[in-house]
Amino acid sequence: MKIMRNSLVALAVAGLSVAASAPAVADGTARDRGSIVITEQASKRILVLPADRASWQDRKVSWTWAPNAANGLADLAGSWSNPSDAKLAERGGEKYLLTSASGGFAAVVPYPAGDRAYWAANVGGPANPHSIELLPDGNVAVAASTGGWVRVYTASQGQRSTTYAEFPLVGAHGVVWDADRKVLWALGTDALVAVSVGGTPAAPVLTGQRRVPVPSKGGHDLQPVPHRPDLLWVTTEAGVYQFSKTSGGFSRRYAGAREIDRPHVKSVSTNPRTGQILTASIQDGHLCTWCTDTVRLAFPRAELALHGAWIYKARWWIG
Repeated sequence: MKIMRNSLVALAVAGLSVAASAPAVADGTARDRGSIVITEQASKRILVLPADRASWQDRKVSWTWAPNAANGLADLAGSWSNPSDAKLAERGGEKYLLTSASGGFAAVVPYPAGDRAYWAANVGGPANPHSIELLPDGNVAVAASTGGWVRVYTASQGQRSTTYAEFPLVGAHGVVWDADRKVLWALGTDALVAVSVGGTPAAPVLTGQRRVPVPSKGGHDLQPVPHRPDLLWVTTEAGVYQFSKTSGGFSRRYAGAREIDRPHVKSVSTNPRTGQILTASIQDGHLCTWCTDTVRLAFPRAELALHGAWIYKARWWIG
């Protein structure tokens, strides 16, 4: 994804309403089905919606966030262009939004308060940050595609700390912490790597432990498979794979592959409660050539459309 400078921004999403709670619908309650977080690039917001058709059709958003003066991040708002990632994480009993934007923004924000940042920085617009992860020691990993690096920022040392350790990775697009193996997995254009994080929280040291070529070019999204600690979701320009950490192999022979495996999938995640799989991929004819306004579900199969939206990534938001 390139940084967007087109002044023609879709305004249809401006009509989104924020609901205090999601309504129950015929195909299940929001509590049963969970919620979905999207990086909505037209309005430059992170949006959370209940995972039911009625909420998407009626444009009922349960939570929304963007950096501004009210949350103390006005000075970084200029780097908040094309939000590129959003995840829900938990540490020390607290929940956080992890988010990055192609304009250089990266932050960890308490959820649902959203009124401040645990950590935030402009890591450089030319670097094009694409993914972010919160580490157990309180530091933050960021992957930047154009920059060709994975960095661990010393967020544990202060909410605006810009000290970092760097590991080179061409086309770095995804980062996931592996609590069992105690390594940081990172996905680039041609390789999936496991990186150990040594040193101290104030002075981390990154060391490559393993490097596995991806089976097709253009590694993009990287996510854990809940309740399957040996597996990672990996997407490339060509398709969607499951990677086995034990065997080092990539497979396209998994349950639901017929519905899930397709080119240019920008994000994939599994609902840890229900096993339902969520994907977002490029939509033919969309004004934003790397976006969609419709996400797909498998197990059971469904589609949720937020007409007019510029969705880059969509993930389950279960907490």
